[in-house]
Amino acid sequence: MIGAAIPAIGRAAADAGTNIVWEHLPFGADHYLETGETLPDDAYRHLRDEVDAIFLGALGDPRVPGNEHARDILLGLRFRLDLYVNLRPVRLLHPSLCALGPPPPGTAADPEESGRRIDLVIFRENTEGGYLGRGSARNVGTAREEQISEEIHTAPKVDRILRAALEWATKHRRRRVTLCDKANAIPAHRLWQRLFHEIGHEFPDIEREHRYVDALAMELVREPERFDVIVTSNLYGDILSDLGAGLVGGLGLAPSANLHPGRPGLFEPVHGSAPQLAGTGTANPMAAILTGALLLAHCGLEHAAGRLENAVRAALEAGQTTPDLGGSRSTHAVADWIVEWLDRTG
Repeated sequence: MIGAAIPAIGRAAADAGTNIVWEHLPFGADHYLETGETLPDDAYRHLRDEVDAIFLGALGDPRVPGNEHARDILLGLRFRLDLYVNLRPVRLLHPSLCALGPPPPGTAADPEESGRRIDLVIFRENTEGGYLGRGSARNVGTAREEQISEEIHTAPKVDRILRAALEWATKHRRRRVTLCDKANAIPAHRLWQRLFHEIGHEFPDIEREHRYVDALAMELVREPERFDVIVTSNLYGDILSDLGAGLVGGLGLAPSANLHPGRPGLFEPVHGSAPQLAGTGTANPMAAILTGALLLAHCGLEHAAGRLENAVRAALEAGQTTPDLGGSRSTHAVADWIVEWLDRTG
């Protein structure tokens, strides 16, 4: 997938006068099964200190049933590099892909258009919550087994993800930021509400609102057009971004970026490895290509990022898609068509 996406990303960058130097690291599942090594310390330091961005291939291999290889690399890089912003756009690139019916009367959709206009961004806190793996177990394997999982939320880290969402909304002229939590059932989430209220006064041009996660999930299905930016915890961001992807065409179109200002970003398509598609040539490369657009934007190549997204839109319009989107093209045929579009329109 990554290999299919790289030529399109490189072509868009070249149009902007930039040559990307790709360095391929060997730390896939084959390497792990042969050596027992996930990401050695010297490779981590290299990624931390000597690259501009990290483009990560999908992790997860049935030959590693414990998933320790994927966990050590993906979560390890997120935590060790302190990439606290997991940015996940949810954008409808072609009306035929929407899983919903026409927008109900009086919603935020343009009344002059028959389709929906879904364009929101989820800011998922990436370094705390339940994903830290803290907890304990008692009486394992017995009828009295008890598993305890701890959720960690600290003021400095909640503060910075809230600020990141509000600052992004201001920069990109989005009008509304929605905080999502479950503070009515989980008292720890009240920290999010307090800080959102306190910090929000620094952004008077942004409309702020709050939704509990269950209500927000319902509203995303009923009226996704009304949302601009959603900011939430690690777990809820993971779940809601998959729901959002389902509204706009599926995980084959879902990009993501893991960011910390001033540090190399980690860019990965949301979809994971899909081992059932391995070797079939039918996996959708568009999520990886759209993730490449996020990478280009991170590196200051905003125009190139826009061109890459427009190339994906053009492929969808032309029916140049893989079977998951109703097409019959192969992974590389779709990626090659996107490169050719960039060539024709450059």
